[in-house]
Amino acid sequence: MQRKLRGAVAQFAAPSVTKSSVQLFTSIGLFLAGCAAMYWAYSISYFLTLALAVPTAGLLVRVFIVQHDCGHGALFGARWANTLVGLVCSLFTLTPYVLWRRHHACHHGNWNNLDRRLSGADIYSSCLTVQEYRSLTPWQRRVYRLSRHPLIANLLLPPLIFLLLYRIPFDTPSDWTRERYTVYATNIAIGVMVVSAGWLLGFRQVLLVQLPVIGMASIVGVWLFTLQHRFEGALWAKQRQWNFNAAALESTSYLRLPKMLQWFTGNIGFHHIHHLDPKVPNYRLQECFRAVPALGGVRTLTLGSSLRGLWYALWDEERRQLVRIADVAPRKRARGGEI
Repeated sequence: MQRKLRGAVAQFAAPSVTKSSVQLFTSIGLFLAGCAAMYWAYSISYFLTLALAVPTAGLLVRVFIVQHDCGHGALFGARWANTLVGLVCSLFTLTPYVLWRRHHACHHGNWNNLDRRLSGADIYSSCLTVQEYRSLTPWQRRVYRLSRHPLIANLLLPPLIFLLLYRIPFDTPSDWTRERYTVYATNIAIGVMVVSAGWLLGFRQVLLVQLPVIGMASIVGVWLFTLQHRFEGALWAKQRQWNFNAAALESTSYLRLPKMLQWFTGNIGFHHIHHLDPKVPNYRLQECFRAVPALGGVRTLTLGSSLRGLWYALWDEERRQLVRIADVAPRKRARGGEI
């Protein structure tokens, strides 16, 4: 049954050069047009500039989806084409393509695997178990609670991840030489772009235009990634129990979005299909969903229901479910003190 399902999904893992090319225009092309409109509006009203930042940030999310497909070799049949487009996208998303591609490949081999959470590849969706949380010192628990608070994890940290963390080869083994150097090369290219734009338009204007866009886009991107793996009913398992198909259907979700948001997010809401076969281009995910009835039986999230997942930060191994930190009573010392 599982092999049959993956075979049915694999039939959609064929990119169309025409559709992929059109998607480049509706992503990168429209994003650049959005940025140009923001610079034009800057001389009229900064409030108008900020209003235009909303759809432009949405287009940047779409650019990231294009980069994401390139990382899986799904946008074009030729590896060089995927690499070229992915590198171009990385200059706008501020995400070093080659390092991100390798980290993301690790994610696709280990997602929601309790024994493989320390690779750095799942910095958005990973969590501690209840037992691990209770074994922390009081200070460590406070830090963990703070870092997983929805306002911190989903509003404050995402821009810092894209602006600062991605400027260094974090969690990069010593033998990842190519990945390490491409981080620095990406930084240089981004620096040249920022300096050139600053000389032409003014550094203050460039910062006031681009920072709101990257800020909003990073928040949406992290939210999408996190909640499609952290939701009520999501399955986590140890390596000996972890199964690829089960993880795809029970550890990822289908996020049902309004049509416009589905377009801006490049159909990434069909995340369970993407994990079953990452080679399926984003523009064929909905087609696959409609053609394979078995794909409709996974956990379906909406904008409203997905927000509850923001509070899930621990895996309860006894109850086999994600829980909120507030629902976990700390163990007590013999004299009544918290440990």
